[in-house]
Amino acid sequence: MRIKFSKVEIQDLTKAWVIVSIVFAIVLSGKMLGIPFLLNFLLAGITVGPGFLLHELGHKVVAQRYGCWAEFRANNYMLLLAIVISFFDFIFIAPGAVMIAGRVSKERNGKISIAGPGVNIILALLFIPFSFLFQSGFLAQIVSFGILINLILALFNLIPFWILDGKKIWNWSKPVWFTAITIIVALFILKRYLPLVAPY
Repeated sequence: MRIKFSKVEIQDLTKAWVIVSIVFAIVLSGKMLGIPFLLNFLLAGITVGPGFLLHELGHKVVAQRYGCWAEFRANNYMLLLAIVISFFDFIFIAPGAVMIAGRVSKERNGKISIAGPGVNIILALLFIPFSFLFQSGFLAQIVSFGILINLILALFNLIPFWILDGKKIWNWSKPVWFTAITIIVALFILKRYLPLVAPY
């Protein structure tokens, strides 16, 4: 199946990616410009940006498989708010969401929803082996931050509340929800024993 992207969607994905990276760079660098900011912008661009956007694209792919129209739309107000809040050393980001149009059952809605956190779990798992290969330097920071941010994104989105993925997954299949939570908790425990390093 060919995944379709519109020009507007590509622009919104790019905008969200850049702004999310800027927000994390501001906080991680302590609002300092220069080399620390640039390094943290690159770090966030490689880890946080894909973590957010691939999460959303996970929803998109599954929704389109079910014959729905599905496209990512950035939330300009929330992106601007995220930048403002970052100057107070706080991160709160809701860069946008995949808009879906079409009839879906509770089961299909649950499967569309689990695709996002599922992508983050897979990304964290892909980063883990590299923590043993890179234990110092910038590559080690990319690996460490990649594991952490994807686990956080997966866990947060699995909260069974409001419009979060977890609510739809819980309504569809509690065993699937508990399985996903168990995997994430196990990976958080495993993370404590990995040779990870802190960002700049």
